[in-house]
Amino acid sequence: MNKQIFNVPNGITLLRMAGTLCLLFLRPLTPLFFVLYTFTGLTDALDGWTARRMGAVSELGAKLDSMADLAFYAVVLIKLVPILWGMVPAEIWYAVAAILVLRLLSYLVAAIKYRRFASLHTYLNKLTGAAVFLIPYLLTTGYAALYCWVACAVAAAAAWEELVIHLRSQTYLANTKSLLGKGQ
Repeated sequence: MNKQIFNVPNGITLLRMAGTLCLLFLRPLTPLFFVLYTFTGLTDALDGWTARRMGAVSELGAKLDSMADLAFYAVVLIKLVPILWGMVPAEIWYAVAAILVLRLLSYLVAAIKYRRFASLHTYLNKLTGAAVFLIPYLLTTGYAALYCWVACAVAAAAAWEELVIHLRSQTYLANTKSLLGKGQ
């Protein structure tokens, strides 16, 4: 793990945080919104790849990435839920609420067990991020509700997996990629 605080991958993550903040001030689903939204998604993929490629993986970088993810999801909720509210069935919102409860429970278990905030970058969590990220691009199609169900299924599986990992693990293993084991 690299101890350097200021490096290229962390800079990319900070750019994502700034872009996410700017999304708050844009009207959703406009061309400028999509440009900035796409930028934040690309920087999300790029920061981790760059960190691994440069040998600059760090605990600070992982924390910054998790904070940027949470900020992004909060902005997505603020900007897109009002649009989605009337587009998708009420049952999807019940599923989203259940997933959020699972996520919070997972964070609580980790905080109690490891005395720290712990959000794992599992494969299912990465897939969830991609699934949620794609939602705005599909809002204008006739498949928005179906796709939201798929995204909820992936997110539920990821939330359950992370909770089980935290419940089963005696120590915090930041590089856990799935229930099946640890990986980089």
